[in-house]
Amino acid sequence: MIFFTPTKYFITVGRAEGVSNLNAFDAALLSACIGNTNLVKISSILPPQCQEVAPVRLPLGALVPTAYGTIASEEPGRSISAAVAIALPEDEDDPGLIMEAGELGPCEEVEGMVRRMAAEGMKVRGSPIRRIVSRSVEHKVEHHGAVVAAVVLWN
Repeated sequence: MIFFTPTKYFITVGRAEGVSNLNAFDAALLSACIGNTNLVKISSILPPQCQEVAPVRLPLGALVPTAYGTIASEEPGRSISAAVAIALPEDEDDPGLIMEAGELGPCEEVEGMVRRMAAEGMKVRGSPIRRIVSRSVEHKVEHHGAVVAAVVLWN
């Protein structure tokens, strides 16, 4: 088994069209610059003292721990959105909390929802929040559309 604790993270978003929902999702990952990696979907804990960095070029085929929200649709004219939020604790020795979602509707609503979920998750943990960072993306479907918002953990 491989155990490691990431020390860095970045947030990325992407949107795309494709010939199918799966192709649209794949293209959205490419748009987010994480499409040529093997994403390992993680639950939503940001390790203590993890530092935000600018997006990095990941090695091709790498196993990459990622918390992400996504949605795809084949309903022309439909607005779809994905968002992620990270609640950062006051005490940097405590973990942060990532929330993610992919939903129908405008990105402002979805981003607001994940921010509220991150705040609630920290409240349940009894961990005071230093700040919440978030990002979202929206796409109006033409044929087959997809969006993805991701927190990518790295060393």
